[in-house]
Amino acid sequence: MDNSSVRFDKLSVRGFRRLNDIHLSLGPLSVMIGANGTGKTSVLDVLSLLATSAQGRLSSSISDLSGLANVLTYDKADELELGITMVVPGHEPLEYSLWLRPEGIAHAIREEVLSQKRKPYPQPFLHINSFERDIKYYDPVKKKLLPPSWEHNPLETSLAQVPKMFQEPEEFRRRLASSTFYHVLNVEPRSPVRLPQSMGPAPLPGRNGEDLVSCLFYLRETDRNRFEIVEDSLRAAFPRFERLDFPPVAAGTLALAWRERGFSRPLYMHQLSEGTLRFLWLTTLLQSPGLTALTLLDEPEVSLHPELLSLLADQLRDASRRTQVIVATHSDTLIRFLEPSEVVVLDSTDDGLTTLTRADELDLGQWLKDYSLDELWRNGRLGARA
Repeated sequence: MDNSSVRFDKLSVRGFRRLNDIHLSLGPLSVMIGANGTGKTSVLDVLSLLATSAQGRLSSSISDLSGLANVLTYDKADELELGITMVVPGHEPLEYSLWLRPEGIAHAIREEVLSQKRKPYPQPFLHINSFERDIKYYDPVKKKLLPPSWEHNPLETSLAQVPKMFQEPEEFRRRLASSTFYHVLNVEPRSPVRLPQSMGPAPLPGRNGEDLVSCLFYLRETDRNRFEIVEDSLRAAFPRFERLDFPPVAAGTLALAWRERGFSRPLYMHQLSEGTLRFLWLTTLLQSPGLTALTLLDEPEVSLHPELLSLLADQLRDASRRTQVIVATHSDTLIRFLEPSEVVVLDSTDDGLTTLTRADELDLGQWLKDYSLDELWRNGRLGARA
């Protein structure tokens, strides 16, 4: 497959918290806005659940959510239905659907299908077709659906257990499994991001910033241009900033030194402000060579000065050329620097369920001549208000 053109296309959810029946088109960059409780983080949780299920960690992920019964839409759903499609250049999309239901204190996979329409055949081609305990995979050698010849774990998805030689479903599984959810970075005094770090190859800065120093050092040594983009972004954000240094602390351990004009001594990670540290982590993440197929960010604007959000918007857009970026935000200032095609509006119905609309599907043409997106959000024209 041409990885530059492969991307996830549509997400559907039935029965997850307030997401009782939603459909989301996934563009390169999707920034979700909405009042508290409208389901922004739930969308990220669903995508994270799909990713961990493709990794073979469905059971542990459901346990982390306090059990399947606790995430089903109250009084509306007795099972969870998830669906996601992936664009395949030159072919019809791969379509994946998963139905889960509570079973005692555990869960059961009622049905699971990975299919693809193929012209001129009217019925979709089935890569995986599972119903209850009747599990079948399409064997590309024997050219028919067959039950697994290995021990199959019924509490994990068939997708997670697909043989690696089954090329198309394994590529779909691998991309979905790589998706990464980043919460607000912990910057407390003894948090991992503030401590010296081991030197070694690190293509990402880590969900908790535990590899931030290693990632920056690795970037400087292997991709100087991209490292200089990071430093240029820091200079744009912090006019006194000069450069980053990496003094050794002990054998195989590095610190990060932040150099500023007018100071003879550098600042170290434990001395940087929360906003500075979070911006450094975000900038490094969005320039990292190890970005996964889906990058999920919850409230990246936390601790950032409003003037930094235009830079963040540009970084999100640039990163979306290499990964699909999905963001949940409360920041109207961040929305100011986005296009309508990049914004997803979440609202609540009278019965407390979520509705979801891309801003470019709303009739905003005349309004956008006189107002920015953040102004339309504040005055209620976009919806997404409490």
